[in-house]
Amino acid sequence: MDLRVYGHDYGLRQAEDYQGLKFQLHRYLINQIELDHLSPLEMPRQVLDDYVRDKISRYITEKHLAVSAHDISDLSEEMVDELVGYGPLESLIKDDHINDILVNGARSIYVEREGKLEQTTLRFIDDEHVVRVIRRILAHLGRRIDESSPMVDARLPDGSRINAIIPPLALDGPCMSIRKFRKEPLQANDLIQLGTLDASLLAFLTHAVTARCNIIVSGGTGAGKTTLLNVLSRFIPQNERIITIEDAAELQLDHQHVVRLETRPANMDDAGEISIRDLLRNSLRMRPDRIVLGEVRGMEVMDVLQAMNTGHDGCLSTVHANSPTDALLRLEMLAGLANFQGSEDTLRKMIAAAIELVVQIGRLPNGQRKILSVAEISGVRDNQIIINELFAYDEASNSFVVSKSNPYSHKLRNFSGSTRW
Repeated sequence: MDLRVYGHDYGLRQAEDYQGLKFQLHRYLINQIELDHLSPLEMPRQVLDDYVRDKISRYITEKHLAVSAHDISDLSEEMVDELVGYGPLESLIKDDHINDILVNGARSIYVEREGKLEQTTLRFIDDEHVVRVIRRILAHLGRRIDESSPMVDARLPDGSRINAIIPPLALDGPCMSIRKFRKEPLQANDLIQLGTLDASLLAFLTHAVTARCNIIVSGGTGAGKTTLLNVLSRFIPQNERIITIEDAAELQLDHQHVVRLETRPANMDDAGEISIRDLLRNSLRMRPDRIVLGEVRGMEVMDVLQAMNTGHDGCLSTVHANSPTDALLRLEMLAGLANFQGSEDTLRKMIAAAIELVVQIGRLPNGQRKILSVAEISGVRDNQIIINELFAYDEASNSFVVSKSNPYSHKLRNFSGSTRW
């Protein structure tokens, strides 16, 4: 009868019967709580557990339902979660092996585990139940969602990110995605064990960071850009002052001297917004040795390039792109959207002078994250940015191929000359 456990192949009819029983129990408990004039949110957890278990046992006895004591225990726990927790999401939020929780309406809940999406047997009662859980999550953040404000993007107290959208914008019912925050971030050795990179590539990237190269991590959504950025940031020497700037604080730097900045969305009066660009401009007055920018995605692109070109070496950031070449094209496009007034040639020279390495990371069809390419930006020739690929992932041999067709930059030449490359 226990159909709520994720990952077991229970039949659809069984799942529907279980959800139907939960719906009946939920309505029954609400009525009993109102009759007893109780407030579940103000009751101690153990007292509420005992109250719910007693009411469920009575209901099952009165209806002559064939439910075991084990199932009663599971139902009691779920009903408590419905009353004061996050409903069917409670068990998923507690599962440390799940990275993403995706709710597509009341009857469809997916999770990502080990890089793969899988559907669960969990269900909400109805669309109103989904909205109620979303509002309960947002209540602690001082945010709201309703017809006048049908979209919300926020960060939970533990660092997880939540995005929700409801009708009339979401045609098939309320949708929500939660990207869970790792309690213990992945370390460099973890990435080696997972096959994201190998020891030689890690050594090269470590030197590139300590040599104060400006590095852009490029990749698609969910490719592992922030995870890699976090690992690279840990190679910054301890005697340097770091300022991190993010839309939603995800970086976890094991460093002595870090100042963490986070953007602020506009309030209900559409005022008070603090953007990445605002924080970046302010950070330049905060005596940074390093600036770590969560992502370049808008008007701040010109400020980032100017900072890199005016003495702020060693900047790290990410960008959404499918290859190092696409990453540079995206920076050009963002500069155009930021109303850059110079010529195309000037912009490309500015980009080439600012950025020294582009690290491309991607997610393979099997869900594994890999560094696909490491490219050095070595200048501009014939109005084209010269990209020199230093490393490339070879899928056939499942190894990282080292290229020596062109020399490294002056910052990396000494390092490259002292190795087997």
